[in-house]
Amino acid sequence: MPVTSQLLRALPRSKVLASSLLPCQQHQSQFGPVAHLPASRKSAHMWQRRQPSRSYQTSSVLHSYILTPPQVNSILKANEYSFKVPEFDGKNVSSVMGFESNQLPANAPIEDRRSAATCLQTRGMLLGVFDGHAGCACAQALSERLFYYIAVSLLPHNTLCELEAAVEAGRALSPILQWHKHPNDYFSREAQRLYFNSLRTYWQELIDLTSPGDVPDTREALLNAFKRLDNDISLEAQVGDPNAFLHYWVLRVAFSGATACVAHIDGPDLFIANAGDARAVLGVQEEDGSFSAHTFSNDHNAQNESEVARIRSEHPPSERKTVIRQERLLGLLMPFRAFGDVKFKWSIELQKRVLESGPDQLHENEHTKFIPPNYHTPPYLTAEPEITYHKLRPQDRFLVIGSDGLWETLHRQEVIRIVGEYLTGVHQHQPLKVGGYRVTLGQMQGLLEERKARASSAFEDQNAATHLMRHAVGNNEFGTVDHERLSKMLSLPEELARMYRDDITIIITQFNPHVIGAQRQEGQS
Repeated sequence: MPVTSQLLRALPRSKVLASSLLPCQQHQSQFGPVAHLPASRKSAHMWQRRQPSRSYQTSSVLHSYILTPPQVNSILKANEYSFKVPEFDGKNVSSVMGFESNQLPANAPIEDRRSAATCLQTRGMLLGVFDGHAGCACAQALSERLFYYIAVSLLPHNTLCELEAAVEAGRALSPILQWHKHPNDYFSREAQRLYFNSLRTYWQELIDLTSPGDVPDTREALLNAFKRLDNDISLEAQVGDPNAFLHYWVLRVAFSGATACVAHIDGPDLFIANAGDARAVLGVQEEDGSFSAHTFSNDHNAQNESEVARIRSEHPPSERKTVIRQERLLGLLMPFRAFGDVKFKWSIELQKRVLESGPDQLHENEHTKFIPPNYHTPPYLTAEPEITYHKLRPQDRFLVIGSDGLWETLHRQEVIRIVGEYLTGVHQHQPLKVGGYRVTLGQMQGLLEERKARASSAFEDQNAATHLMRHAVGNNEFGTVDHERLSKMLSLPEELARMYRDDITIIITQFNPHVIGAQRQEGQS
């Protein structure tokens, strides 16, 4: 199949059928680069052209030059990051050996964000993927704030009191998180005071609600952190800020949206908190050495029957036909759970009041002007996460958290196989699949030689997330990386890239089976 034809397979659909918020170029110019990508503006009506039209079905439109392998590697590796958990006294006492992550933009700028941090006041590691829509502002805020809310929710009463006492006395606070960030994973410095004040109000309320000796419940902590941060995002937008830039920023955060998939790993205890359509999948090594995929999150969209039933049950029978239309919430939004997106949460009166008092720049944004059709009984959207618990076993080797841009291109079992083979260096050769294509003996020999070469160069990438991303973008119909396809996909101009794939963000966490086995035995004794 010609590469051009391969590129015209089913395309990802935009998250929200509305003009996006102004992209984050203005934010980027004030805070530094968001990612290694050009900063041109995405068309306000790009959503109208998601499906390929005939005008794109000629090779002339996709006439992009072939990148060399070094150029391809440079693009793929621009945002890769890795962290290895340090060993203590020559022995690793953490169930997490380390993690590797990467991002590949399709939007300009990228709307995905990622975060990873170690909880310093309590045990455990936090890892999360945030997939923004209608702009990158909400995802950016989540990447900076959500882990603080989770960490504070996990603190015992006495530690919360110590934090408050230190603030009252003007003393330096003991750090709560150790961040593991790529240089591009920036913080918006101008908003830090605002964010801290909201966080402090939250822990003050936790002090009032808890007692000395109380042991925080991880499930409740995750649930409360998600809901409280979404509430604070909404409240900050309603109150506004005397600083014109911050006033505009909190409104951008609230009117854009983002899904979130977060893992909290503490010893053998794995919790997944998910709101939206990012996904967490566990790679389990079977006795024969092969890998199987165990999904620990459910997509909150129209393909999830329980989600459809939940939303319909929360609104009158008269809205049964309108609350979900064309597999979207109110015919507009694909994810059924998300942060921000106050257009689907606030009353019409509140939206009008906030917008009338907002800065002029917001009025130029088409996304804020429309009221969703059939908008009668808000809120229609929630950021409440679905939480899954799993007690890790020695055969649980790694966890893949990815934005939906990954899962749109590869099946979960294929993702786990690719990562498992990369981490172990052992390739479980499946029968060569050629689909319904007629393949000559010469072509079959070429495919077998390509497979052999691929096996010998398994460690071309030094980062598992990069290796997986190479497959996600470059796999052909035979399940192998096609350099020509990969080159064309990576050299598409900005205005076309989003039509052929979504932003992709991947975090792969590798577990230590020996430590997990010992921890399980300690827990049973």
